[in-house]
Amino acid sequence: MEVVMESKEISKNELKEIMKEAFVSVLTERKDLLEEAVSEAILDMKLGVAMEEADTGDYVSEEDILSRLKL
Repeated sequence: MEVVMESKEISKNELKEIMKEAFVSVLTERKDLLEEAVSEAILDMKLGVAMEEADTGDYVSEEDILSRLKL
C-alpha cells in the first residue's frame, strides 16, 4: 500500500496562528500542565532564595564533612 502525501506551503503567519491555536487548545484542555509548570518554577525560585540566604561564605573542609558522616 502506497501513501501519497501532498505538500502545501504555509506562510509564517499561518504557521504562527496554527501554533497559537494548538497551545491554547492544550492549555485549555490540560490545565494541570500549566499548573505543574508554574508550581515547579515557584519551588525553584524559593530554593534559589533559600540558598542565597543561607550562603555565609564560610566553607567546611571535605575531611570535616566526611568525619561527621562516619558517625
